[in-house]
Amino acid sequence: MPPHSFTQDMNSEISNLKSEIVYAYTRAQAVADGVQVEVTKTAQEAGIKFPVFLTRTVFDAYVAVPEGVTGQDEAGRLWDIVWMLRFGIIRSRPGCDRIPVALYVRNDNQRSRLIKLIATCGPLDIDDPQPAITVMMPDED
Repeated sequence: MPPHSFTQDMNSEISNLKSEIVYAYTRAQAVADGVQVEVTKTAQEAGIKFPVFLTRTVFDAYVAVPEGVTGQDEAGRLWDIVWMLRFGIIRSRPGCDRIPVALYVRNDNQRSRLIKLIATCGPLDIDDPQPAITVMMPDED
């Protein structure tokens, strides 16, 4: 009898789950609908190995530059979030499922304010168990 591999076990688990699912909203659908934004390329440049996604709420509030705000661009604001995510990952304890990500963001022409986000790691999608990171607001789940 051939030995079992981790991949075989995961595929079996996923097959079992698929047969019991009545409805699922996949990450691919969330990206296509604009509910999540993939920022993996920027995350890789920061040294993060897993795919990274932001919720639309995070993107709109802290990556998109508010109208009338000067001296800001989306690339720089995204880099700040991804870089602080990397820092949060490095500081995290092994096995923790929620990583705090804190940084200062300027959404007006006055001053920067401290914001706090949460990063979670889970499967990329329902049919792809590879790890992926989602950055969200503390009250999102």
